[in-house]
Amino acid sequence: METQWWNLKAPALRELAKQKNAVVIVPVASTEQHGPHLPTQVDCLLVGEIARRTAAQTSKTVPTLVTPVVWSGLAEHHMSLGATLSLDFDTFFAVLRGLCTSLTRQGFRNILLLNGHGGNIAALTVIVNELAPALGAPIATATYWLLAQAEFSKILEKQQNVRHACEAETSMVLALKPELVDMAQALNAVGPTSPEMVDIVGAAAHRWQSFRARTSHGAIGDPRTATAEKGERLLQAAADAVTKLICNATFWTTPA
Repeated sequence: METQWWNLKAPALRELAKQKNAVVIVPVASTEQHGPHLPTQVDCLLVGEIARRTAAQTSKTVPTLVTPVVWSGLAEHHMSLGATLSLDFDTFFAVLRGLCTSLTRQGFRNILLLNGHGGNIAALTVIVNELAPALGAPIATATYWLLAQAEFSKILEKQQNVRHACEAETSMVLALKPELVDMAQALNAVGPTSPEMVDIVGAAAHRWQSFRARTSHGAIGDPRTATAEKGERLLQAAADAVTKLICNATFWTTPA
């Protein structure tokens, strides 16, 4: 089954919209700086690939579609280091509301906003809580590395999960587009270079910090240990975790 929205023709999409258990994955990402060794497309590249792999697996039992990646998200915290394209919350909400409204008007019900950018997490929770009751549909969100964190921790050597331009993200880009990775710069991308707020006050409190306040070079983690082999394992673990979620019929029960 073809799963990529942009490869399908209108009649096929109209037929898929009639299938009550169909799921539409909307990958949501960001275009932002990723240190001196990775390109700005990292979040888009990774979440798009994970969505593609997931749909290839789930479509055997659940009709699954993947829309084009929403390539800009909430990245104000990266603006201090440049190379970043960010939206404000109202615009971000409006874009996702428009996409979800478009899908539900055509008959699609089960929508997963699959997130690939840490700065989107809190906003996506708010957006889903607004859109699901307003549109009367089981709209959901999930961040791929949080779904797969148990498996990710077994694969990674220097960290437990995804950070930023780190061992995990560098490994996954090496697996997909090694020509875009400058491993000669990995030595200059070990961080953070400033104290993390969580180290100062713990995880129970939050305040905004720019990325420049946390790391002078834009990376958090240690990309020197990244390998393409790790990256392939991480990508597949993420796809498997999202597949498990999509194939859980109870998860898609229409909210009261």
